[in-house]
Amino acid sequence: MMAFLKEKFMGYLLALIPALGWGFQSIVMQKIGGKFTNKVMGMAMTTFVFAVIIFFFKHPTTVNSNLIIGSFLCGLFWIVGQLLQVKAFDLVGVSMAMPVSTGEQLLGTTLMGALYFHEWQSGWQFILGIGALAFIIVGIYLTTYSNEKKEKNINLKSGLIVLTISSLGLIGYAVIPRIFDLNSWDILLPQSIAMLITMFIIAGVQKNRKILDVKTWQNMVTGIFFAIANIAILFSNEVNGVAVGYTLSQLNVIVATLGGLLILHEKKSKRELFFTLIGLVLIVVGAIMIGATKE
Repeated sequence: MMAFLKEKFMGYLLALIPALGWGFQSIVMQKIGGKFTNKVMGMAMTTFVFAVIIFFFKHPTTVNSNLIIGSFLCGLFWIVGQLLQVKAFDLVGVSMAMPVSTGEQLLGTTLMGALYFHEWQSGWQFILGIGALAFIIVGIYLTTYSNEKKEKNINLKSGLIVLTISSLGLIGYAVIPRIFDLNSWDILLPQSIAMLITMFIIAGVQKNRKILDVKTWQNMVTGIFFAIANIAILFSNEVNGVAVGYTLSQLNVIVATLGGLLILHEKKSKRELFFTLIGLVLIVVGAIMIGATKE
């Protein structure tokens, strides 16, 4: 019995690593600073290094067109989604951007799972899933509450538009492996190569092409948090199952939001903070309910 409990406890600790990694990722990059291209390039470089290391232990048994095309699209969608998400941090702050981004991604991936992959087969899954989506929608709405009388140097409307487009990119990154029927371990290296190629192309069309300056190298630290979380979720899903692994990984929104408030010192009025925290709770409850539908 004690061995079973110890095994479960260690499994849950493993499942929390993605939440911590993805949560602190946004905090670390904002503390380091630099242009949004520097931040994402640093992450892409570190991801490539980790992928090369993993390749020697887990490499694809076969290389086919599905793997090449799917991996390239994954990397492309991730770059677009990540660039715009980081841009949104500068527009609305981490403490507002992360709940909205997480909520929109949960909505998108859940709808894709239910409608395209037909994950919901029974009545209880539809009831629980639709209830979860309702919680998430209300939660997103509450986290975007802004005190109109309070002057702010942010463009809320532009920030939310950028975030929504970003979420579409990150949803694509999440579902493309399933569309192409790819193993998550197999795509790590080719996907990271696609990330680097895409970033160099973006850098090439910019007026200021200093993509490999000091802030890029410093933001490789940000990439460490992302890469560890990305690899940990694969192990977690194997050990705990997708329901537990997926649900606990979504707790990154709590880490990022509270980090934005406490570490980055993003300012909110008492009313804004109240609505943000309530919205955050609803998004997390929605994530837990979605996790339950995956059982």
